[in-house]
Amino acid sequence: MLSRTHLLVVLCLVSSLCAQDLEGIQIHGFATQGFLFTSNNNYLSMRSSQGSLQWTDGGVSLVDSLSDHLRVGIQLHMYQLGDLGGPNIQVDWASGDYRVNDHLGFRAGKVKTVTGLFNDSQDVDAVYLWTLLPQSMYPIDNKSFLLSHLGGEVYGDLRLGGRRGDMQYRAFAGQANLDSTGGYVKQLADLGLVFTNPPGGRTYGGDLRWVAPWNAFTMGSSARVQAVDGTAPAGRLHVPPVVITSHYVQFNHKKYYAAVEYRREPINPTIIIGQTVIHSPADQHVWYVMGSYDISKRLQLGSYYSHYINAAADSSLPNNYSKDWDLSGRWNFNDYFYAKLEGHFLHGTALGYYTSTNPGGLKPRSNMLAARIGFSF
Repeated sequence: MLSRTHLLVVLCLVSSLCAQDLEGIQIHGFATQGFLFTSNNNYLSMRSSQGSLQWTDGGVSLVDSLSDHLRVGIQLHMYQLGDLGGPNIQVDWASGDYRVNDHLGFRAGKVKTVTGLFNDSQDVDAVYLWTLLPQSMYPIDNKSFLLSHLGGEVYGDLRLGGRRGDMQYRAFAGQANLDSTGGYVKQLADLGLVFTNPPGGRTYGGDLRWVAPWNAFTMGSSARVQAVDGTAPAGRLHVPPVVITSHYVQFNHKKYYAAVEYRREPINPTIIIGQTVIHSPADQHVWYVMGSYDISKRLQLGSYYSHYINAAADSSLPNNYSKDWDLSGRWNFNDYFYAKLEGHFLHGTALGYYTSTNPGGLKPRSNMLAARIGFSF
């Protein structure tokens, strides 16, 4: 877990920046502390079956408008999630954004990767009711890898006229590497494949969504292609280009929110350790449905059901599926401080578990309490 000293360093840095007269520069920051307790198994590499506070997050972002059309920005971030993360500061994203007009814009640098409803915004915990987004689709232990890529993006908004709404488009291409302290690298290390440099590969894709003229309803689709290759002292990893497709619908009006999303990800990785060759193809089908209601300005309540199966294997076995029923609540103390509390009823062991933190094996069912307190500005 990050020490209090590290958090104080982040907050002091943010406070000192805010105290300066930096005309035109927008400065935002956040710090969160989480708690996890599970009735069985250890989740997300934490010792959660004993109750764990090994979940700390902090970051700061700066954005400057250099002209009416050009904006630049960066977000620095450090986190600890059980055995994942550490005290090193990461760059979540750092890019220049040139907007020609409403119909056409360009971004370049380390750019956020659009996939589905939440992938490119999952680094902003303060905007969500949920302590954990559906882990079948937005795994927090691999958030850093999924969030952004090194490359470019073209985007725009096409007004359809009349009462036909808008079409928003984004297309991207570049390079994405696994987070060296993230979940995928740890799973490979648990198999005996320890990388000096994190594996990665080319990625490209895009998103097209329709926004209704009254802005309450959105529907769209995303596609992303990702390849991953890496060489370690003990062997290597090869993942040929994976085509990830997502389809989603969202309703957000006044106090009501609802969303449903479906994703498919067929993957065929090859792992070579010494003379051993491991082929582990998977056909991952994922969906969730969620809804929430704002009781008041301070209190929000919601729930979701998240479903994952590996259709390329025996989906009756717990290690090939994951079903998660969630009940969530959020309390806003003021505009800056908030607290979240939620219960999860987990069935299946396909997601979120690591052999190194569950040496005695896994039970197929577990209940989980997740809590988080946060500060943002």
